[in-house]
Amino acid sequence: MRVIRVTADLSVPDLDEAKAFYTDFLGLDAQDMGLDWVTRVIVPASGEHIQLLTRDATGPENPLLSVKVDDVDEAYATAQRLGYEIVHPLTTERWGVRRFFVRAPGGTVLNIAQHHDPGE
Repeated sequence: MRVIRVTADLSVPDLDEAKAFYTDFLGLDAQDMGLDWVTRVIVPASGEHIQLLTRDATGPENPLLSVKVDDVDEAYATAQRLGYEIVHPLTTERWGVRRFFVRAPGGTVLNIAQHHDPGE
């Protein structure tokens, strides 16, 4: 398994208010993800980004980081083999992501994800 990208997930009470802060004040670009509980703001020149979320749609708690990997099934098997707490089981979400949540030492919850091809 190889990590492709790490994204900070910030929990916010009001998505529109938070998005306005990051776009109007900091000048980041908003990226509509087509979901009412999460959005992404992006640094225009570099593509670095932050995800803003109110409440994860299917997970029992909000992650602090999303880690995109090239093989989420391998990552899940490795997390289980190493005895890490699985907070949300490996799931193919309706919005095209296959993911699970794992608790890192110290308590941080990570969303380990891979884009999923529905034709598979």
